[in-house]
Amino acid sequence: MALEEGKIYPAHIEGYASDGTGVARVGGMVVFVHGAVRGEDADICIEHVGHNAAWAHMAALHTPSPARREPDCPHYGQCGGCQFRHMTYEEEWNAKRQRVEDALHRLGGLDLPVSAMHGAQITQGYRNKVQFPVSSSGIGYYRSRTHQVIDIPHCHLQPQVDSLCRQVVADWMKQYRIPPYQEKTGKGLVRHLYLRTNQAGQVLCCLIVNGRQLPHGDELVEALRRAVPSLVGVVLNANTRKTNVILGTEYLTLWGQDWLEETLCGHTFRLSVPSFFQINQPQTQVLYGRAVEFAGLTGRETVVDLYCGIGTISLTLAPHAAQVIGVEVVPQAIEDAKENARHNGLADKTRFLCGDASQLALQLEQEGITPDVVVVDPPRKGLAPDVVDTIARMAPPRVVYVSCDPATLARDLKRFAGLGYVAQRAEAVDLFPRTAHVETVVRLSKLNAK
Repeated sequence: MALEEGKIYPAHIEGYASDGTGVARVGGMVVFVHGAVRGEDADICIEHVGHNAAWAHMAALHTPSPARREPDCPHYGQCGGCQFRHMTYEEEWNAKRQRVEDALHRLGGLDLPVSAMHGAQITQGYRNKVQFPVSSSGIGYYRSRTHQVIDIPHCHLQPQVDSLCRQVVADWMKQYRIPPYQEKTGKGLVRHLYLRTNQAGQVLCCLIVNGRQLPHGDELVEALRRAVPSLVGVVLNANTRKTNVILGTEYLTLWGQDWLEETLCGHTFRLSVPSFFQINQPQTQVLYGRAVEFAGLTGRETVVDLYCGIGTISLTLAPHAAQVIGVEVVPQAIEDAKENARHNGLADKTRFLCGDASQLALQLEQEGITPDVVVVDPPRKGLAPDVVDTIARMAPPRVVYVSCDPATLARDLKRFAGLGYVAQRAEAVDLFPRTAHVETVVRLSKLNAK
């Protein structure tokens, strides 16, 4: 049966796609159904028919799932930030567990269950970093699958203080007629409002602008300081390129300090605006705790931490190892990692190298470094094939893979399997409640190793 756009068909929702969309099969074709919950029976209206799949919305719901909930956000369905507010949190993390297992099986060829799914105790207000796009329509978030900004006074994923800062900036722009940036023309001034918070409630504010000066900047600083007592600094970032990349390379501190301190796994980290730091501090502690457990350290091991960033995982591992060598391509991140190691009294147990992961892994191999454990926490695109090859040549008995994308994780685990590494255990950690993102940590062991 060929599906037709605009027509209505009965459907049973079998599960979820990677983005949280419901999945049904109609006439032998996979149909992605927006706003559906597993187990529901509904009439669906076909919006688009592709070569191998179709997309639809629900026209009538006949058998609602017990897990269905009324969304608690007026912007849900328009804003692209959340995907799971129409169901219980338990159903959400079951969907995420299934997503990881499906990727491991379908893309990785592995019969490896997710032995634990670590759900979050806090599902609201957990984000410690927010980047609001600014446009003529307001300050908020992008509409799903577009670059159209929806003006959102408050988001449930962020702390209340972020909403307060956002309103101060919006009022300031209106009062002094500060023009927002226009993506199409490249004109206008304010591109993004960036806010970073910590567990102590402090706030670091950064305005990303299409220029190198901020008119009425003193007035903005005064308004922010008056409204937000926990503000510690206001920073200006210049980005004059016509690009989707948010941050430019030039910074100017307008007031206060250009960094925040945060604690994680018993260590203190200094975070500047460009520093990478997981957005959910309590769940990051769970994730890194599982990575330490999977590493199986006794205090005698040499550990190589690829994609180490500012050293968060490296310093979490260091008290349990003899030496940790961190590798990162961003120069400022490496400098931050070295300073963080000194600040936490771990400089003698850590070494940080700046460069491409594959090249530095090769350099360590040539130095004769024989790590007992290699830890990787790559970006969403996963590991380059030459990085996998170099790790295998270094022949560590154990590899711990921390991943933010189940699909690239599964692909890389398949590559490791071809080089003699078997994935023994996988656990998922929900760092991003109410969104489709999920973190996974996997332990791999070299075949025939003790």
